[in-house]
Amino acid sequence: MPHGEPMNGCRLSRRRFGVLAAGSLASLALPRFTHAAPAEPLARALSYADGEARGVAVAAVPRGADAEATARAVRAAAQAASDFAWLSRGDTVLVKPVCNSPNVYPSTTDPVALRAMVGLLRDKGAGRVIVADMSGVQFVRFSKDRLDGSTRALMRENGLARAAEDAGAEVRAFEEAGWDAFFPEEPTAQGSWSGSIWLPAVLNEVDHVVLMPRTSRHMLAGSTLALKAAVGWWRHDSRLEYHRDAATFHEKTADANTVPTLFAKQRLVLTSATKVLSTFGPDDGFVSEPDTGLVFASPDPLAHDMLSLAWLIESRRALPASRRSGPIDDPNTSSLAVNFGNRIVTHLLGGIGQALRTQHLTRHELDTLWDDRVLRRAFELAGGVPRVELTAADGSFPAQLRAKLAAELALAG
Repeated sequence: MPHGEPMNGCRLSRRRFGVLAAGSLASLALPRFTHAAPAEPLARALSYADGEARGVAVAAVPRGADAEATARAVRAAAQAASDFAWLSRGDTVLVKPVCNSPNVYPSTTDPVALRAMVGLLRDKGAGRVIVADMSGVQFVRFSKDRLDGSTRALMRENGLARAAEDAGAEVRAFEEAGWDAFFPEEPTAQGSWSGSIWLPAVLNEVDHVVLMPRTSRHMLAGSTLALKAAVGWWRHDSRLEYHRDAATFHEKTADANTVPTLFAKQRLVLTSATKVLSTFGPDDGFVSEPDTGLVFASPDPLAHDMLSLAWLIESRRALPASRRSGPIDDPNTSSLAVNFGNRIVTHLLGGIGQALRTQHLTRHELDTLWDDRVLRRAFELAGGVPRVELTAADGSFPAQLRAKLAAELALAG
């Protein structure tokens, strides 16, 4: 049976400031693409028919195993998912973790996994590895005329900075470069965003992007996996539109992953999910630590997120009864709490006037993959639902667990 413990105390978690108020989608098929290459060839190359197979490589880590076991699993899953032919000696790689708070893994990315990934990239020939993110507005207030808080400081607290630096990477915080160190790009998927999304200029300095999210519940979004991790790229005016114009909140999440730069540069998504934040989220909640933890990787963020959500659902099914439906443990049971929380975030981003304009955010259940509106939008953009093939990266993935997760994934087919 899974074991767990409650996350506790950070300075200003979403739970504390609200209580009841409260991470490139390379596989998306796009009807038109206005940058970098003709639309029709891209559509033929990147789309897939309903039911086409996409692989996710999985390695297992027993509960209580040492850090080296997780590091071995990271290397095994990454190398089973990719041959790294895209990486030439001397290339620059940006690894984007999730650093939304000072809280430790699984509220943020696993630093053990981050250290292992940076080391693997260096072994494969990367000249520079940059680890970078920008935290949420409750910890970093960022505007043209104001900067309060520091993502770098948060990375120091949750262990990500030391893990990155010990492995030979540079640490960046997007806000440190200033408001004008962002560039606009429009998602090629149209319909949910009013115009451009503002992305950090460091993306133009790098050859490749590796995304390292975590598996977590999210008080507003339902879940936060690889596609949701895109928020960490955005300048805060883009985050304001995201939260204020909340009628298409989930569609915005999927659509934002189709900006051309991420589309062109994202190579691999890897999650260490030896622990899962099963309730509340994204900063606090009940930590499920299953007897068999997983590390999984894929070049396809959509296939990755299908497995990640299946793993989150599995962890929630095994929750103790006392953690299933309480308003503090999981406020997504209340539409009022979700919308009150989103208005608070909008207020922090844009002030009271913007908060008063906030659209209704529709909450969704989290019982099957079909309950996730982000995935449903991604399926629509991709032209079908991929058939996810789970590959045992190193022989450690138990057959019974593999069959259980495969059955969950098949329900989306």
